[in-house]
Amino acid sequence: MFKKKAEPAGELALIEQIRRTFPVGRTNAVTLGIGDDCAILRPPDGHEVVVTTDFTLENRHFRRDLHPASSVGHRCLARGLSDIASMGAKPLAAFLSIALPGTMLTTARGRQWMAEFFAGMRSLARRHNTPLAGGDTSQSPDDLILADIILIGAAPPGRSLRRSGARAGDLLYVTGSLGGAHTELTALLKTKRRSQARSSEVHPHLFPQPRLSVGAYLLHHRLATAAIDLSDGLSTDLTHLCESSRVRAEVDAGALPLHPLTSRLDPQQAMHAALNGGEDYELLFAADHGTAIPRRIAGVPVTRIGTLLPRNARKPLLTLSTPDGSSVPLRAAGWEHFVS
Repeated sequence: MFKKKAEPAGELALIEQIRRTFPVGRTNAVTLGIGDDCAILRPPDGHEVVVTTDFTLENRHFRRDLHPASSVGHRCLARGLSDIASMGAKPLAAFLSIALPGTMLTTARGRQWMAEFFAGMRSLARRHNTPLAGGDTSQSPDDLILADIILIGAAPPGRSLRRSGARAGDLLYVTGSLGGAHTELTALLKTKRRSQARSSEVHPHLFPQPRLSVGAYLLHHRLATAAIDLSDGLSTDLTHLCESSRVRAEVDAGALPLHPLTSRLDPQQAMHAALNGGEDYELLFAADHGTAIPRRIAGVPVTRIGTLLPRNARKPLLTLSTPDGSSVPLRAAGWEHFVS
């Protein structure tokens, strides 16, 4: 993993930079990290392994002229960590495969971009005790940056939170707030200038915060019947949960916790951002109606936003209850590759 091969010195220098940035000593989970053909992991006793992978593609997930490199690195890892959080699992290790334009290694500007990319990833990795245990490097065929992050996690056997465990009568909850990532991205695209932001809660698009502690709490206390992370938008991700659990959902529009950034939008735009914007990386979960759900978990607000109902072929899979008492069909209108 990140093994040394007979490649140009540029790649060797990149691998050495990665090794210095992400030193991996022997830990409980990683017994052999960067340097050999394979990494060796040891899951905790009595746990099973969960695995997820996510692409980060230039001009699809970020723009080099707009996004700070530290944000790109942070977001690359955060996408995978959010999937781990939705399962209630604990991250064990990350693996990064990255393809770069040749100029990223041969120019001072390119090398600085890479240093900031790795710094953003390292900061989030340290916060969640997630070592980078290996990966691969290559020169990209075009002048684009392509990265794939793999996250390995662990959870007690048969207890991982899934999309398919919800039942009719369960209540729906969401962590944090919605619509902030979409609102910040929209503003960034309008300014057409690279953001100078640094990691903080006030930048939900540039520096999303995966809810690992919340997911672990839900699993440990057996509170959730099903869960999913909000990467593609509430309307789309709730559709996935309902289809997997064979239920339908009614969402209370007035209960949706809107991110403070949406206050700059008109009400219709704010509702669109919350329902369809995507990349909030909050957790959406279902719980039995008799289960007491804390209003805050690990310092993160938790809000009840709706109810799950029996499937009915004559009724929409999702409906939205508005403050005036009416109910309208809610279509999955979040992100979908090859369509959006």
